[in-house]
Amino acid sequence: MQSDLRGYIAQIARSDGLAVVKKKVSTKYEIAAITAHLDGSKAVLFENIKESKFKVVTNLVGTRKRFAQAVRAKESKIHEKVIWAIKHARKPKLVPKGKFMENRSRDISILPIVKHFAKEPGPFITSSIVYTKNQETGTQNSSFHRLLPLDKTHFSVRMVEGRHLHRCFMNAKEHGEDLKVAITVGVHPAISIGGAYQAEWGKDELEIANALLGHKLTLTKCPYSGISVPSDAEIVMEGRILKDKTHEEWMVEMLRTYDFKRKQPVFELDSIYFRNNPIFHDILSGYAEHRLLMGMPIEAKLNRNVKQAVPQTQQVALTEGGCNWLHAVIQISKKNQTDPKRVIDAAFAAHRSLKAAIVVDDDIDPRDPIAVEYAIATRFQADKDLIIMPKQRGSSLDPSSDQKNLLTTKMGIDATKSFLKDAVGFEIAKIPNQDKISLKYYLN
Repeated sequence: MQSDLRGYIAQIARSDGLAVVKKKVSTKYEIAAITAHLDGSKAVLFENIKESKFKVVTNLVGTRKRFAQAVRAKESKIHEKVIWAIKHARKPKLVPKGKFMENRSRDISILPIVKHFAKEPGPFITSSIVYTKNQETGTQNSSFHRLLPLDKTHFSVRMVEGRHLHRCFMNAKEHGEDLKVAITVGVHPAISIGGAYQAEWGKDELEIANALLGHKLTLTKCPYSGISVPSDAEIVMEGRILKDKTHEEWMVEMLRTYDFKRKQPVFELDSIYFRNNPIFHDILSGYAEHRLLMGMPIEAKLNRNVKQAVPQTQQVALTEGGCNWLHAVIQISKKNQTDPKRVIDAAFAAHRSLKAAIVVDDDIDPRDPIAVEYAIATRFQADKDLIIMPKQRGSSLDPSSDQKNLLTTKMGIDATKSFLKDAVGFEIAKIPNQDKISLKYYLN
């Protein structure tokens, strides 16, 4: 199998997961509107863009099925594959010349950058992965950072304080230096999934992506920055993040709400490289692809860490209502009365943005919101089973929280059967042989 975006597009087209739009469309709201209509459905390839010669693809991993295709696993084995890739990560092979070097420009305006929402300050590149050198460890770091074009050679770069790119940027700034970076747009989704995973400091996310791709990923060094990027990337930009310039911006986040205004660093372009007939990847913020791309690697991390802490854990699911980020439902085979509290603590330790953790028994499907609400309705008492944790480090995305100080109140709900009551009272009644009944036999 190929390890580039084009190979993945061909793969999902064969399994009827791709819609192709041949009519001329605009980057100003029209692409976003069509993508929103197909949310949770097919990926979309736009072949005729009004403002650019590039094609645009959206909603690539907007379903669990296509996410599974990206990591080359069954849907039920996504987390196991991601955890396996972390364990078997290794350096990709270097090749002297990447396919992205077929063309070169110094003008950002050639890109089909999409304007998504009415009150955003401009169009954003939403699929951009930024690569830089970790000055402390000598390794590379890669992570998602959205870009707002300011003119033909500058972007503002969204950074979260304390995360790895920001730490590298602050290190360079403290030494009086700009930070050299390379940026890709349009890579195989496995590379995006690696970039979305919050690896430990000093770990190279491209090594995880390499494992997801069967150790077939190849990299090429960029001429200006010396940073290695996927050789089959559609678009590569390199330049530097300036130590002494900022720009105020805001954007729509995973919760589909507008973030508050932040002063962000500015990237200065050296060159744009791109393949012949390039494909630009756009991610619609707050919709299924964005939530799954960011949330699924964290869900894998939660499953690994919580199971390690409490072996009775069966599975952890980040809920769609919680934007695949803020709320988790944790299914356990409860052995003693203290298990739910231990599980809740482990979940909050593994994912600091988590705001609510609901623990259910192993007869409750954690991905079924009706079943979870049933568990809360029949197995939970607020005076005994509710845990409130005020003034905790949380997500800056939550508009109800203290966003500037990153403080929130977290909640744990023990919706498991109490061992202090008769188990028979919690048993869900079953009808013998119900699953063997065929309605067609009776109704035809």
